[in-house]
Amino acid sequence: MRVRDKVWVVTGGASGIGQQMVLQLLDRGGRVAAVDRDPAGLDETTTIARAGERLSTHVVDITDRAATEALVADVMAAHGAVDALINNAGIIQPFDNFVDLDYADIDRVLQVNLMGTVHMLKSFLPVLLQRPEAHVANVSSMGGFFPFPQQTMYGATKAGVKLLTEGLYAELLDTPVRVSVIMPGPVETAIGANSGVVEPVAAEGGSRMPMMSASDAARDALDGIEADRLHIYLGPIARLSNYAIRIAPRRAIVFVRNQMVKMMASNQAGEPARSG
Repeated sequence: MRVRDKVWVVTGGASGIGQQMVLQLLDRGGRVAAVDRDPAGLDETTTIARAGERLSTHVVDITDRAATEALVADVMAAHGAVDALINNAGIIQPFDNFVDLDYADIDRVLQVNLMGTVHMLKSFLPVLLQRPEAHVANVSSMGGFFPFPQQTMYGATKAGVKLLTEGLYAELLDTPVRVSVIMPGPVETAIGANSGVVEPVAAEGGSRMPMMSASDAARDALDGIEADRLHIYLGPIARLSNYAIRIAPRRAIVFVRNQMVKMMASNQAGEPARSG
């Protein structure tokens, strides 16, 4: 579905890929309802966009089902219609083994990544099904098909988003609603800081996965949506990982596990860490 003259709802619109999606949707001629729990970040998005009435912002916690249900009427009041939903909001877990995770951390990542997506879909799908054409895009992750140690619950939620989206694709084939699942590889964003998590970094002289900019990731995601692609892989690492996990899953998992062990050991030994 083409972006121009359509109304797009984007969660996580206050920063990172979500903010870039909002800006680029506006640049492509769309109208946007940017959703986030961070009012200051939404104000920043509005200042950068300078889009006037084509952009509305909505401070909503997507883990609150009643709030997402009420959001539908707010977006309709601002734009008169809803043509597309991009579920982009998400967080990572603390870098701990599953056995050491607190239930509070487990529940938080489940509620934001999986149930937040469910709430938005249940709220907006009835409206989208009434449109002559519409689109749903859910942001999963390469972590949704390739396991990363100490991000097991994050991966589980993103795998859930991936299969949820593929199930919707099958259910909606005979409707006007097209469906995409977006699977980013490493992207330069503040997801660690926004999640309250300090991310490990490679030791000095060690290898570091190349990262896409948030702007490039948003561009490729929107190109895939406009082409009505089901699977949208963002970046060479995501595409290579998809190939590796299919062709040589054990070797691929062991390789990444060993790299993560080295990285965590270097950080525990006093290497600097970064957020975001």
